[in-house]
Amino acid sequence: MNKTTTLKSLCIVLALATGTAIPAFARAPSTASAQQRTEAHFRTIRAQPPELWAFLKDMPKGGDLHSHLSGAIYAESMIGWAAEDGLCVDTKGLKLVRPPCDAAPGLVGAKEAQLDGVLYRRMIDAWSMRNAQTSGLSGHDQFFDSFGKFGAANKNRGGDMLAEVASRASAGQVSYLELMLTPGGAEVSKVAAKAGWNDDFSMMRTAMLENGLPAAASAAAEELSRANARKTELLRCGTPHAAPGCAVTVRYLYQVLRGLPKEIVFAQMLAGFELANRGGADSQVVGLNLVMPEDALVPMRDFSLHMRLLDYLHNVYPKVQITLHAGELAPGLVPPEGLRFHIRESIERGHATRIGHGVAIMQEDDAVGLLKRMARDKIMVEICLTSNTGILGVSGTQHPLATYLKHGVPTALATDDEGVSRSEMTHEYVKAVQEQNVSYRQLKTMARNSLQFAFVEGEALWKDVERLQPVAACAGNRPGVARAHARCENYLEQSPKARLQWQLEEALAKFERKF
Repeated sequence: MNKTTTLKSLCIVLALATGTAIPAFARAPSTASAQQRTEAHFRTIRAQPPELWAFLKDMPKGGDLHSHLSGAIYAESMIGWAAEDGLCVDTKGLKLVRPPCDAAPGLVGAKEAQLDGVLYRRMIDAWSMRNAQTSGLSGHDQFFDSFGKFGAANKNRGGDMLAEVASRASAGQVSYLELMLTPGGAEVSKVAAKAGWNDDFSMMRTAMLENGLPAAASAAAEELSRANARKTELLRCGTPHAAPGCAVTVRYLYQVLRGLPKEIVFAQMLAGFELANRGGADSQVVGLNLVMPEDALVPMRDFSLHMRLLDYLHNVYPKVQITLHAGELAPGLVPPEGLRFHIRESIERGHATRIGHGVAIMQEDDAVGLLKRMARDKIMVEICLTSNTGILGVSGTQHPLATYLKHGVPTALATDDEGVSRSEMTHEYVKAVQEQNVSYRQLKTMARNSLQFAFVEGEALWKDVERLQPVAACAGNRPGVARAHARCENYLEQSPKARLQWQLEEALAKFERKF
């Protein structure tokens, strides 16, 4: 018996004699794998919130596939930008307005608001879900009403916003972001106004292409390019003093504002398809999504029309990837008829390969059949726990995450609007453990899913992510254990997606070696 074994034995004897609990990792046999030891440690802390938070903060989490850039910014940052830009705040409605600040009673400079502790607190509460229970509004209304109050602070701040979310992602061990935004929205709306609506979708597309849509899409790509350049400047990327956020890979989803008039909705869809179809570094748009409250008048009334528009454009641009908000609803929020088909129609007619939220899955017609189809076809669900609690009041056993897992539907955790919700990815992981009883292995699978189903360019590392079966080029390689063979290295070099997945496995292996 060597000295190390003797010391371990003595520690165990002393612990038994004194009644001290032996940590799970100390009790685990020396032959246990790193994952088994990590799982054992996880089980000892899952009921201890501070330790659980620290554990999950350090855990590599892959990607965040459902994040609205406008809602990802914390109110404190936007108040600071408003002060720098000389904006005014209406002290009654707490909405930002353009100067001069003496143009009407009740207006003060945002810079003054920073010096008024009471006004500062009121602005943060009005622009987020902080203290939402005291707002006098439902969580749903408090959330969606906040965007109209702070929107002016974000004008021309795209790069600043990217720098904030990339930095926060890096701190939370998130390596990839798909951010939703609508660049060039004003130019696209002008195209829609010129072309107008036409029930013949092909003729309408032609009219919009002839009335400036390509130029509007190019302007949108240039807007993203400027924002990326500003982010690079703020984070000092490419220099010896580069901030950690520089290492986060960022791609974009063109968000279509489905609550607008139908000709603008079509024009925005067309702009999104055009940008995503281009590919390349000029835009980095990898897909599109439809946004705005699903329960609002126009999104409910025109839901099937929007799916027909997507069906048409998908046939024109078959390679463009689509993820859709669907089932971000709950009984009582809309009439029962509105709960019965949104997820299914998003998949069957909208060609969505991912579903955002999916909370109303069990209110769909033939819900079990739909779940089986989603499992079979690998339709991933972007799970936004904090958002679903705040907006819909759905949490704990009322949330369908356990149902998705039970039926084998792939899922991944996402933040949705981390700034407005006062959340971030670690909080989503904690919530999954504490409220949904998710295991460590399930968390790892969700992290892997977030990259397997990401729209980032390139082929995946895993042929079967559930069984961790790599593609042929990387067969026999062990990411996180040994360096890739030459053939696999070449594959990783050609595929940003596979490279991100390999890096996640290396990060997970390093994380688990600590236990």
